Amino acid sequence: MSTFVVSARKYRPLRFEDVVGQQHVAQTLKNALATGHLAHAFLFCGPRGVGKTTCARILARVLNCENRTPAFEACQQCSSCLAFRDDASWNIFELDAASNNGVDHIRALVEQVRIPPQRGQYKVYIIDEVHMLSQGAFNAFLKTLEEPPPYAVFILATTEKHKILPTILSRCQVFDFRRIEVTDIVAHLAKICRLEGIQADEEALRIIAQKADGSLRDALSIFDRLSSAAGGRPICYQTVLENLNILDYDYYFQITDALLSEDTSAVLLLFDDILRKGFEPEIFLTGLADHLRNLLVCRDPATLSLLEVGENLRERYQQQAQVASLSFLMTALSIINDCDVNLKTARHKRLHVEIALLRICYLLRAELVPGFAEKKTIDVPPLSHKLEPLPTASESLPKVLANSLPKASTQGNLPPSTATELSPRDMQALRTDIKLGRRRIEDIPLRLDAFDSVVAEEAIQIAKLESRLSLANVCAEWQNFANTTPSPSLRQAMSASELSLEGESLIVYVGLAVHKNLIQAEINHLRDTLRRNLNAPKLNIRVQLDEQRASAVELPKPRRILTAKEKLDQMVQANPAVLDLLKRFELKIDE
Repeated sequence: MSTFVVSARKYRPLRFEDVVGQQHVAQTLKNALATGHLAHAFLFCGPRGVGKTTCARILARVLNCENRTPAFEACQQCSSCLAFRDDASWNIFELDAASNNGVDHIRALVEQVRIPPQRGQYKVYIIDEVHMLSQGAFNAFLKTLEEPPPYAVFILATTEKHKILPTILSRCQVFDFRRIEVTDIVAHLAKICRLEGIQADEEALRIIAQKADGSLRDALSIFDRLSSAAGGRPICYQTVLENLNILDYDYYFQITDALLSEDTSAVLLLFDDILRKGFEPEIFLTGLADHLRNLLVCRDPATLSLLEVGENLRERYQQQAQVASLSFLMTALSIINDCDVNLKTARHKRLHVEIALLRICYLLRAELVPGFAEKKTIDVPPLSHKLEPLPTASESLPKVLANSLPKASTQGNLPPSTATELSPRDMQALRTDIKLGRRRIEDIPLRLDAFDSVVAEEAIQIAKLESRLSLANVCAEWQNFANTTPSPSLRQAMSASELSLEGESLIVYVGLAVHKNLIQAEINHLRDTLRRNLNAPKLNIRVQLDEQRASAVELPKPRRILTAKEKLDQMVQANPAVLDLLKRFELKIDE
């Protein structure tokens, strides 16, 4: 029979300094040992495979070690350490609460705690998956956990902290274990490769670490599987992709390039190739979202550290991030997220994803998503600037050019008339570029007649954006907002207020504090609505309380609860036949 031992067991840490990614827990326990402030009960919480049981065993070994090192580590040579290594220690007990979760099991444990250790200083009880204990078992364990004998130490471990009773949590020192970083997992795998004499690419180890999702045990299990798949050959990037069913990142680079260049044929063909290789649409969408997220963090040097890729890929991501705009990335991520949410209920998943890709393909021609619009670079006059009336179709546009565009455009910098005439599709793309500020008008190689048509259309759009800020328009929009709001209280508060316009500041006078609070709660929505409808981007709203106006506000009168006699009197007044009904059936009113 084979004597192979999996890497998760073979390379399980035996000292605190060997624990991967949990230095904050290891250092705290070592400090407690150094100062003698060691608690009698611990609770180790965290995801699977991050070192909870490992740290519990290391602490149990150190507590019973006969010759601790100056760094408060186990010596690994005394009789207690050797007995623990051979699984023959009588002072360290491990209990699996998943299969021993009844009251009888805990009662047997409590009876065992009463017996002092025959050898050594402490009896350590490690209870794994403690959240699986029943309600009765928790209650039977409370008293012993709170006041155990001086030689007893309890170490509880769980992956679901929220299922632990508050009475248990209050009796333990709680340590939260973190997910292990990708860089730490890669360094540990590289160390094992050196010890085992296995050659592996750094990018392959990084993919393993990412697939493990913060669990070192999962990473070691994947590593063992890939070692067997390699058959003595080096573990390369391609081997990892084939065995873990991961899509090559080169596909995402190609698809992103095709999306940015609006090459719909290339996008659909690449997606078809991915499906032919057996990848599900869900896997593709998740990978594409991760790729766009990496491009997003590459745009700012402050967030570059969030990019979890190798050095050979980092430069490639940075180069593509310079081409993709912020609005494109944010809108594309929003489309992918919506597609991923609705994909579960879609009957034609391939078509669903293809529609999302085509929408992303034409983002550069569409409006920017509200809230993520980039700063426009086109030089246009302020919104309050009065434009000259546009000439007729038979006239030229020198005056429009002179008033609405930079001076450089009218001083002989126009391209020669031999420039190629643009097609209607290119002309539409040009108008979009000018509107979004991606291109300047004076840099466009058009003939004068085509240039005039573009400028004329943009001048019309600018004229339409002239500000409508006036007190009359503000009052009209204010009343319209009040009429459409679903809240009667807010409608009454807005109707009872008085407006005053000072420059670009709207002052709202109210007579009651409750009205001020109601309007203040909707101030952001109200301000944005007025700015949009009045074309006044700098409009601000300030609400002031004027107690002199309180008397003018008509408050609804409180309703009085009527007695049974008063209700009957009203019914008789409305219909005298009610008295005959009472006499016929001998009815009485409860006083």
